[in-house]
Amino acid sequence: MNVLSFKKESIGQSIFLISAFLGGLVLNPVPVYAGNKDKTSVIQDVQLTTGREDRPVRPVKNVILMIPDGCSLATVSAARWYQWLKHPDRPALYIDPYVCGTVRTFCSNAPIGDSAPTTSCYMTGETSRTGFVSTYPPYSGEADIFSVDSTRAYQPMMTVLEASKILYGKSTGLVFTCEFPQATPADCSSHCYNRNDYTSIASQMVHNNVDVVIGGGTGYLQKDQQHYLKNNGYQVQLNNLTALRTFDGNKVWSLFGEEDIPYDIDRNQDSFPSLEEMTTKAITTLSKNGNGFFLMVEGSKVDWAAHANDPIGMVTEFLAFDKACKVALDFAKKDGHTAVLILPDHGNSGISIGVNRLPGYSKLTKDQLFGHLINYERTSVGLAALIKAADHSQVKDLIRQYAHLNLSDKQLDLIDQSNDYDKSPITVEQRKKGPALSSLLAEIMTDSTGFGFTTHGHTGEEVFMAAYHPQHAIPTGVRFNVEINDYLCQWLKIGHKLPELTSTYFAKHSEVFKGMSYTSDTTVPSGHPVLTVRHNGNTLKVTDDSNVVNLNGKDIQLNTVVVYVDKNQTYYLPEKLAKWLN
Repeated sequence: MNVLSFKKESIGQSIFLISAFLGGLVLNPVPVYAGNKDKTSVIQDVQLTTGREDRPVRPVKNVILMIPDGCSLATVSAARWYQWLKHPDRPALYIDPYVCGTVRTFCSNAPIGDSAPTTSCYMTGETSRTGFVSTYPPYSGEADIFSVDSTRAYQPMMTVLEASKILYGKSTGLVFTCEFPQATPADCSSHCYNRNDYTSIASQMVHNNVDVVIGGGTGYLQKDQQHYLKNNGYQVQLNNLTALRTFDGNKVWSLFGEEDIPYDIDRNQDSFPSLEEMTTKAITTLSKNGNGFFLMVEGSKVDWAAHANDPIGMVTEFLAFDKACKVALDFAKKDGHTAVLILPDHGNSGISIGVNRLPGYSKLTKDQLFGHLINYERTSVGLAALIKAADHSQVKDLIRQYAHLNLSDKQLDLIDQSNDYDKSPITVEQRKKGPALSSLLAEIMTDSTGFGFTTHGHTGEEVFMAAYHPQHAIPTGVRFNVEINDYLCQWLKIGHKLPELTSTYFAKHSEVFKGMSYTSDTTVPSGHPVLTVRHNGNTLKVTDDSNVVNLNGKDIQLNTVVVYVDKNQTYYLPEKLAKWLN
């Protein structure tokens, strides 16, 4: 019996080609389908043609989802080599014993995705478009990879984090190193078709009552949001590492850095926590709840370093993430009621170990391929910061000290041409419009290694998957991204309830308040539109991106947020609100 099943979608009219994606090559091709195949049928066909069998999925009390953002498999390989050469007694990563398969990541209408739709599919079970945060995609015709219901376009989709809280009263947590409204943490606890709309996303994340939030982004937490959190029993910590380390409560927002936490190799350990430490604190706090917890931990800046083509940033960020995985895995094995799933959301940069610019690269020794890499003591961003803070005369010495490279006069001239290097002896008007200093340093540092890159953007190859479950009920083999959600839901005893919860908590206001009088004000100074409904002498005011509604002058908190979508001028809100007015 196949224990994994998926909700049938409405049938599109397109022809769908479902294939495995790896660097643009088609592997294990599945036949072209004529418009009547949804994701359930495609997945069942894959199971039949490959002989794949699913194990029974046994529920657990706690689930920890670990995501190294934008992490290609070559990044993992490079990190493993780096660690082994730096520490000869450590040839393996902490995740190695738990690697169990790969995941095919893609958008609803494109083989290559960004963090918003790719993490969204893990959280909701539905694929979505580039930039969409846990929001149903519009219909794209033949471009759609799975069938898409055009009537659901822009509807917020219930996430496993929200559902575990609503159904079972579990505690929830988010840990990351980027700013908190970034796509991956946002996908767990907010809904927006524009991942860059931090005004909406930050407000929703605050009002979704996530118990533990630890990461970057002090500059994005507004005063009124801090006030809301404090009034609801949270300790709010801003750039206060001592407060985080001594915290012994149940609810906390602890943020560091105006935007993000520095790369691990650049990090001041007296000011910024490691991902390992943040994960430890989150698990310690969340595990106090007898109902269990759901925690998402993101190694956010593996992706950032990949965008920068900075190999030392990529490998050291992944190793920092691997240490956080050890924390989660050690807890799970000791606890006996916790499952851990580890997988990237997508690949990035097309990194390769070996590159054409090095003649005979396949015959180079380990020292020739990795020698310079293991000596780097800063990322390109960290080294750029040191150079900008020092006198121009110190540039060569700083690069020799932190990158162990002897800078040529030609390379120094390139640095002086950088468009953001204020201490350059060349005036801005005379410069040749060179790249930013950190980008130039990344090129110089990469050229001294055996690594190559094909792009500064995301890539479409499969990503690794690792898992732990106390009864070994883990996903194995090659999986579609939407299948990951089913495992999370089964582990959390959510089953197939996400579509029903989506319909219940994110219904269209025009349907919920049908026959009632209502007006919408989208010009409010706060930027959060307000819906006012009047019926039977009652007045209900509903504010976008908030869980607080006002009924006849009294504030009431919902257990989900209200989302307004300007594309269709619709508020998505709980069906139960209509009953309050009758």
